[in-house]
Amino acid sequence: MDANQIYETSQMLSSENLDIRTITMGISLLDCIDSDSDRACQKIYDKITTKARDLVKVGEQIEQEYGIPIANKRVTVTPISLIAAASDDKDYVKYAKTLDRAAKELGIDFIGGFSALVDKGYQNGDRILINSLAQALSETNYVCASVNVGSTKSGINMDAVKQMGDVIVQASKLDMMANAKLVVFCNAVQDNPFMAGGFHGVSEPDVVINAGVSGPGVIKAALEKVKGQPMDVVAETIKQTAFKVTRMGQLVGSVAADKLGVPFGIVDLSLAPTAAPGDSVAEVLEEIGVSQVGTHGTTAALAMLNDAVKKGGIMACSHVGGLSGAFIPVSEDAGMISAAENGTLNISKLEAMTAVCSVGLDMIAIPGDTPKETISAMIADEAAIGMVNSKTTAVRVIPVPGRGVGEDVEFGGLLGHAPIMAVNPAPSDRLINRGGLIPAPIHSFKN
Repeated sequence: MDANQIYETSQMLSSENLDIRTITMGISLLDCIDSDSDRACQKIYDKITTKARDLVKVGEQIEQEYGIPIANKRVTVTPISLIAAASDDKDYVKYAKTLDRAAKELGIDFIGGFSALVDKGYQNGDRILINSLAQALSETNYVCASVNVGSTKSGINMDAVKQMGDVIVQASKLDMMANAKLVVFCNAVQDNPFMAGGFHGVSEPDVVINAGVSGPGVIKAALEKVKGQPMDVVAETIKQTAFKVTRMGQLVGSVAADKLGVPFGIVDLSLAPTAAPGDSVAEVLEEIGVSQVGTHGTTAALAMLNDAVKKGGIMACSHVGGLSGAFIPVSEDAGMISAAENGTLNISKLEAMTAVCSVGLDMIAIPGDTPKETISAMIADEAAIGMVNSKTTAVRVIPVPGRGVGEDVEFGGLLGHAPIMAVNPAPSDRLINRGGLIPAPIHSFKN
């Protein structure tokens, strides 16, 4: 590495908000299955605290040795609906509290995998886990949950879509912040290191290290040097910058895996913003030329950004995975917050943007009296975008009790704050109450 590269990397770290957003250890719990839930929970606790006992220490060592900040150390586990189904328990809150206790013991930031995969139908464990979500998330601090309700191969489970609207409303009444730890997916990926949707897929190794890198500030700084240049120059600049950022993620992930004695999995290069100035995907879009995110042209700029990030990442590392691209969480992005407050950005425009970004409607505060059927319909729309476009989409919305459109809510920390955004007032109950299964699209038949 020559002097210019060293200086460039130093600038990224010191003034452009580049960080390794997470090193995440995925742990299989398939060997913890037991018909006695007490024994199963003890096996789960023992395996997690044994396999990940040095995760935080190793992360801190890497930070000191390489001068690269690692914002979060996390764990994902096999979807608990699969593990707990062997027991006769009528709810799985005990399992969530076991995960929470293990996370506290390890000193990690989050543990993901209180999850169910129901895109084509339920098994009994799925039903019990989903029924347990509101209580489990309101009574734990570190546990994150997800439910996959659809896929391109299977279609959309509208019974699950209906149920998740009800779960989100229930959870908001117990603890508003519970829904910040809950994601509803279509086409969920099995190696996602980012929360709240991370879980360890059944096809993954027994233990693996995945790294998640974030660098919207770095992308913005690079684009400032090509003001007024054609869009192909903009795309190439993003691609080259994403290449450099991914290299750093590969280095950290590989070193962490080596120190922990486990396989290295993937680098997820997702532009995950924070509410800090200069760490905003919205500001990147505005640097590309959008006057304010949400206005006409935003979707085109986001599509180009997402594609260029993926191209740069794939060039840099043969193990790019997860979601990789651009996240657009409203409350976690200073530029998104400003656009929502000004009325430039609304939920309809966000839905259009999710057709070309990495995930979906993310960290959106909505009125506390929003009907559960309306929330279910928002989930159905996002799942349809994911299913038809063979991509991951998701919904993480936060009904805020006692608050209405135009008011503001403070989430704190990395979750930031957000204005309460308006939802369409027309009812959705007739559609949602049909239930059943939306069949997979014609292009799903590729065998």
